[in-house]
Formats: sequence, structure tokens, C-alpha cells
Amino acid sequence: MAGVMQKNGGGRRRRRRGGAQPMAEINITPFVDVMLVLLIIFMVAAPLLTVGVPVELPKTAAQALPAEQEEPLTVTITAEGGVQIMTTETQREDLVTKLRAVAAEREGDRVFLRADGAVPYSTVMEIMGALNAGGFSNIGLVTDIGGPTLDGSGN
Repeated sequence: MAGVMQKNGGGRRRRRRGGAQPMAEINITPFVDVMLVLLIIFMVAAPLLTVGVPVELPKTAAQALPAEQEEPLTVTITAEGGVQIMTTETQREDLVTKLRAVAAEREGDRVFLRADGAVPYSTVMEIMGALNAGGFSNIGLVTDIGGPTLDGSGN
């Protein structure tokens, strides 16, 4: 029996009926690789597309765009730590409630925050958090001009 040859190489090669079957799985690895490369290219190229070209714009008789109709809200933190909405003194416990009431009556969400230079940073951040909780997300910090330049040249 040692001399008996088996058919098909000992059964190692089996052929399915109807030829090769199509794969039922989709290999998305090459697709993800291409998309990541494109993402990196666009992230690098996008800032380069916004470079402006210096031009001298023509003069026209057109009117300027209208300014905001309502005066921006001003919140002031005094040196003693008191808080004022416009010119009205307000307790900190009532600040968010009053800000929500004011935000409901206003069209815009712009508010200017003025704080004395002696007020601790933590106090300013607490008031900014209250402004945000009160419905104001467009917060501008008001300063005076002529401060230090931090480059050693003085004022």
C-alpha cells in the first residue's frame, strides 16, 4: 500500500463548486488611511487659503452698516468687590437671576465686564461664570490704554 498514490495531492487541495466565492467582508483600512491623509492635507492647506491680498478699496457714497441698536450691557466689579449691572448695585446672590431677566429682554448677548485692578482674578472669573450662566456668552473685558508692554520698553 505504500505505492498507492492519492488523488489531488493527498486531499490538501479542495476545490469548491462554482469557483471562488466573493468576500463577504469589506476591508476599510485602505479607505481610512486615504481619508486620514486627506484630512492632514486639508488641515495644512486651509490656513494658507485665508491669506489676504493687500488692496486699496475704492471710496463709495454708501452708508456704513448700522451699529447695534441697543447699548451693550456693562457689569462692573468695584475695588471693594461690589457688583453693578449698569449703574444698579446688585448682590452676588441675585446676579444670575437678574442677568437672566435682562437677557430675556435684550436682543444681543454682548456684555462688557469692567473690574478694578485690585480685584482678585478669582473674583473676576466668578462673575464671568455668572454672566455665562445668566445667558451672556459674548463677554468683553474693558481695560485702559497705556499699560505695560512687557517688552521692557515701559509704557
